Amino acid sequence: MTTYTIGDLSREFDVTLRTLRFYEDKGILSPRRQGMARLYSRRDRARLKLALLGKKLGFSLMEIKQMLDLYDLRDGQVTQLRFVLDKFREQADVLQRQKQEIDEALAELRQTMETVAGLLRERESGGERESKAAAAG
Repeated sequence: MTTYTIGDLSREFDVTLRTLRFYEDKGILSPRRQGMARLYSRRDRARLKLALLGKKLGFSLMEIKQMLDLYDLRDGQVTQLRFVLDKFREQADVLQRQKQEIDEALAELRQTMETVAGLLRERESGGERESKAAAAG
């Protein structure tokens, strides 16, 4: 049986030891203990990989745990796959709305930047004219 130490997983997935312990506290990972050492299984490694993907996609840890725990139902993963597909569709809708809001905010920001740049050019060119007039006067 392949096992991984906390350091192995920390390095592989570029997460802190604290993150791994936090995921353990939340029931996402369940390493066995050998003395003071935590030994993670291939299952733990897979769950960590999926949890990190879930976080990247914007899911909460509770949602991630729900999706992962459904794997253990022994129904050929039908329940898990349906649930996950529904969650993915919901999250895709959320991200699409956020993208639209970000695109709108960027358009407004760019328009405001153009306005401010125009004001700055006016002030700078106006200041140059005043300097030239004062020097000529």
